Amino acid sequence: MLRIGLTGGIGSGKSTVSAIFQQLGAPVIDTDRIAREVVAPGEPALAEIGRSFGSGLLRPDGSLDRAALRRRVFRDPSRRRRLEAITHPAIDARMRQRLAELPEQTPYVLLVIPLLLEAGWQDRVDRILLVDCPEAVQVQRVVARDGIDPQEAWRMIRSQASRDARRQAADDVIENDGRLDQTELTAQVRGLDRRYREAAGSGTV
Repeated sequence: MLRIGLTGGIGSGKSTVSAIFQQLGAPVIDTDRIAREVVAPGEPALAEIGRSFGSGLLRPDGSLDRAALRRRVFRDPSRRRRLEAITHPAIDARMRQRLAELPEQTPYVLLVIPLLLEAGWQDRVDRILLVDCPEAVQVQRVVARDGIDPQEAWRMIRSQASRDARRQAADDVIENDGRLDQTELTAQVRGLDRRYREAAGSGTV
């Protein structure tokens, strides 16, 4: 099974691209979704976050106040590293579990890993697919999506791997700067889907 690591900065359009792959029949394992699962009430990672960062980050119903946690850790690299030390092992274990549950005849799987480079998870994938756009476009999208101020969006972007580092690591790139309409974007994804299925069938990466 070919493992394609889909990555990109916040606001680059990873969710849009992964949804098209899913419509084409590719299994998608999204670590952003897994990240929410492992901090759900009752999960060990949530209890550890409470011990490390204080119970003030928990809502009255016991769920994690993700926005409050994000504000706290994005402004402090040491806190962000502490959070990642709690969540990344749990995310990795659940991702591996989902991979093991896929049928053996699956040609390829799309692993959506926004922090692929930051976590050092390049060895988890066979190819890296980058969804890329200029940082100014990322800011516009994140501000519109999350209702935060531009300065906060810039802090979030600066806390991630640089655009240059991602482009250097990528095997394939989808340019998603807004100039492509949905039809053109889908056509790009269809082309990659065919390539990945052919590569899986021939045993070449």
